[in-house]
Amino acid sequence: MRPERLFEILAVAERLKCNTRHSWTSTGRRESVAEHSWRLALMALLVADEFPDVDCGRVVRMCLVHDLGEAFTGDIPAFEKRRQDETHEAALLARWVETLPEPLRAEWRSLYAEMEALATPEARLYKALDKLEAVIQHNEADIATWLPLEYDLNIAYGADEVAWNGYLRRLKEAANEISRQKIAAAKEQAPDDAGK
Repeated sequence: MRPERLFEILAVAERLKCNTRHSWTSTGRRESVAEHSWRLALMALLVADEFPDVDCGRVVRMCLVHDLGEAFTGDIPAFEKRRQDETHEAALLARWVETLPEPLRAEWRSLYAEMEALATPEARLYKALDKLEAVIQHNEADIATWLPLEYDLNIAYGADEVAWNGYLRRLKEAANEISRQKIAAAKEQAPDDAGK
């Protein structure tokens, strides 16, 4: 790939460093989309031994590119995102992918189609980890950054996506236990305000 073309692609990806998510970090600042994608890819590496029949290299690639559409639209929290938003983001991303040089274009077309279909263990693992990472990040943030609706949402978020695998279900339950403890502690400190 020509250096100039590489730099153009990286310039689009760099937007994910600037685009923030609804999530907060443990130090009290907004998390960037790039930080979420990086840690998601790291999660895929860390759990690879639990999935010996899954191509975790492919999962890592999915994790790294899954939110590139947000370079064009920014992040819309899951509880606000509508089907129309998803369609718009997918169209912008697909248009951009068509400008990529081969063989990258074909590889990413294939990755995005697989991720959308959720028919392979790789795609299902990526999607489950994506949801789990968001729950874990919420648990690491100060509960004062949570919206009231997130008290229930953090417990429910990702339950369907992890249902296919025992290890993922155990991870989700462990994360849920941390959420429950955070919520209980917040309610003890401010019984009139927490969980409204």
